[in-house]
Amino acid sequence: MKRVLLFIILLIPLGYLSFELFIIEDVKDPIKYIYTVTGATAAVILFATISLSLIRKWINLIKYRRMFGLFGFFYAFLHFLNFFVLDAELDFSFVIKETLDKPFIYLGMISLFILALMSITSTKKLFRKYNKYHKFIYLVLVLVTIHFIMAQKSLSIIQLGYVVMILIIAYCKLLQQIINKNNS
Repeated sequence: MKRVLLFIILLIPLGYLSFELFIIEDVKDPIKYIYTVTGATAAVILFATISLSLIRKWINLIKYRRMFGLFGFFYAFLHFLNFFVLDAELDFSFVIKETLDKPFIYLGMISLFILALMSITSTKKLFRKYNKYHKFIYLVLVLVTIHFIMAQKSLSIIQLGYVVMILIIAYCKLLQQIINKNNS
């Protein structure tokens, strides 16, 4: 039951996006709006994914970490599809030119590539073999935050919040590692 409820909760941003675009139809720039919703949702879910071990004393959702991570990849992939299908109109040369001209795009592409590899290796059998590579999620979160800041061309309070969140999570994860080593 909990899995179904989390699944529905994680689909709410997609439902909201669809409602705004297709029912309300009041969005001035749909491509930019899709970028914003899918990108922010992917980042928030990925931050939540790595934070699950930090909150397990109060809410134990560790067994759903894979589902959270896959939803983070799902929204990141929708973000990419918005770029490739709607913005670039399936034009590979445009994608390559934009990627080379705008560093924030290749940071996003690198992040998506890492997330794709992590998603592929998230099955039980492959995870046992490749779990050490799943630590690249921390690199992804740093790259995604830089991608977000560079895409906006300024440092807003929201982006500053992401940076502070990365630092807090990194600090807490480091403390958690130290405590786990001392208890071993």
